Amino acid sequence: MRLQVNDGDVDDDLVPPPNFSSVEDGIFRSGFPQPSNFPFLKNLNLRSIIYLCPEPYPEENLEFLRANNIKLFQFKIEGTKEPFVSIPKDAILDALKILIDVRNHPILIHCKRGKHRTGSLVGCLRKFQNWCLTSVFEEYQRYAGVKSRATDLQFIEAFNIEPLRQCVYSIIYQYQGYSSNKRRLLYREEKLQKPQTTPV
Repeated sequence: MRLQVNDGDVDDDLVPPPNFSSVEDGIFRSGFPQPSNFPFLKNLNLRSIIYLCPEPYPEENLEFLRANNIKLFQFKIEGTKEPFVSIPKDAILDALKILIDVRNHPILIHCKRGKHRTGSLVGCLRKFQNWCLTSVFEEYQRYAGVKSRATDLQFIEAFNIEPLRQCVYSIIYQYQGYSSNKRRLLYREEKLQKPQTTPV
């Protein structure tokens, strides 16, 4: 896979994690990164990673984070196909607070395959951004494919974003870069609680 790197050269060795994509300017999503993906991730200049699985982060990955001064925020959300086992709302709300704080950008969200837990978090972000549910569901299903789960879509639809709006009193979009499509979410409220990091 040939990818453009920051200095304008083309490097054949940059391999993105599975299901990798850009969500917003400074926000990315993917499946679980492997060591072969580290050069690609390094090129993103990440400040933070949101990890949505309960399993411990592999030591090799932790070493990469330490070497590149990347914070790890872990939310131990179980992956389940059971119809009556729901994603914990508090964990998603806390992850959203990390996600919209540009002090943590550039940031990567990932779970195991970048489909269900990651898709649910991104879907709730889209609700916060006032996307219509049809567009939110289309994006979720684009990454989940045939593995799309009705329980995830129901969770996204029912998720209440008002606590997040109450926490963030004034959010503005600042357009940056080469086109108006590049947006960053900025805090104006200075009294928000600092996010809790997982030591790496």
